[in-house]
Amino acid sequence: MSSAHSAVPTAGSVPSPSTSSSASSASPASSSAAAPTIAELLEFVRRTARDEALVASLPLDPEGRTWIRLDGPGGSEAWLIGWPPGTGTGWHDHADSIGAFTTAAGALKEHSLAVRLPTDGWKTLELTDGVDRSRELATGQGRAFGQNHVHEVLNESENVHAVSVHAYYPPLPRIRRFSRTGAVLRLEQTESPEDWQ
Repeated sequence: MSSAHSAVPTAGSVPSPSTSSSASSASPASSSAAAPTIAELLEFVRRTARDEALVASLPLDPEGRTWIRLDGPGGSEAWLIGWPPGTGTGWHDHADSIGAFTTAAGALKEHSLAVRLPTDGWKTLELTDGVDRSRELATGQGRAFGQNHVHEVLNESENVHAVSVHAYYPPLPRIRRFSRTGAVLRLEQTESPEDWQ
């Protein structure tokens, strides 16, 4: 059975174990009693992205993103994700989780905001000038981020799939999804793990 799932262009479905039938512990995991640091998550995704056999094992679908659940370090949530040309996540954050991701094949673009958003109690926010950041992440390149990091990730290629490895700790407690019009960021939805079941 395939783990292919169609992506919603503006929502960028977050993979969950219950929806990915080929979820596995295909990657080596480092067990530790302590919570992993951002540096350890980044090292894990970089190391995993170099596992050519694992990356090649991901079924790719021309219509939507695909994924496999991995065992991350120290109880972290980890994923191998395939991105068809022209797909993306839409603007979102990972709440109180820290994280890291690395491009394993192809190239991804990340747009992010260099601003700390209020955690609760708002629906719209006017962004100030100079908060936008963009970076190209070619094969082998990655980045780590702290709590409440707001970004969107895109495969802007017209004809090449991208594959990436992601890890989050603690496992995602919620995700906030945003829309953006110019300088106005609007909170559209808050998802919890129950929403992904």
